[in-house]
Amino acid sequence: MTIWHEGRRAAFDLETTGRDPLSARIVTATIMLVDCDGEVLEHHEWLADPGIDIPDGAAAIHGVSTAHAQAHGSPAAAVVRAIAAVLGRLFGAGVPVLAYNARYDFTVLAQEGRRYGVDTPEPSLVIDPYIMDKQADRYRRGKRTLTALCEHYGVRFENAHTSAADVLATLQVGRILAEQYGFLQRPAADLHASLVVWADRQAASFEEYLRRTDPDAVIERAWPIVQPCVQSLVASAAEPLVAVVDQTLAGGALPRDQQAAPAVA
Repeated sequence: MTIWHEGRRAAFDLETTGRDPLSARIVTATIMLVDCDGEVLEHHEWLADPGIDIPDGAAAIHGVSTAHAQAHGSPAAAVVRAIAAVLGRLFGAGVPVLAYNARYDFTVLAQEGRRYGVDTPEPSLVIDPYIMDKQADRYRRGKRTLTALCEHYGVRFENAHTSAADVLATLQVGRILAEQYGFLQRPAADLHASLVVWADRQAASFEEYLRRTDPDAVIERAWPIVQPCVQSLVASAAEPLVAVVDQTLAGGALPRDQQAAPAVA
């Protein structure tokens, strides 16, 4: 069977209006498909008018203002429909899709689908370098942002926090992780299944860490989609996206800057 990083693979990234994936709206999106050698086969870009004002803090990160999105963006429903169509085709063809801190991007997309009545695909072959890095090097100190991982693994990363730059960096970091750590060299379906388990364990470990000072802390376990019924703390793999908003914001409007607590084995 084909090891996931030795065949065709894609990457997906969103820039959004805010921190909380259950309420954030899509502003820009990128999906890129590459071949076994990393050569680009498809490159899809979208700019959406999210239908609400883009907060200044979010615009300062990804560079898209409300006025620009209204003037040049496509209707949000059309963008969600187009993203869902491309992802559905890729998943249907057995192509793994990388997303850095996938819980954020796929939750935002699912929520936008519900908002506009668009069916979004079940993310069945998702590869998340964020979870992989924490599993491979769980006790490394420092940040676990995409920028930090690029620095750690020697990946050139320009124009961070634009969706196009982020997908390229995600593809490169994912490949390096697979080449460096043998336990990540698996077929995509096997790795996806392991990532579900690792994300759960990492969240449990971070919850245990938080409960040393906050006995009521709860970290969401679901990956790669958080369901809207979750009302307490929404977490990225090991970090709350709602309660600890200053430290985390996966993929959308702010950097992913929370230092990780050790994960369980």
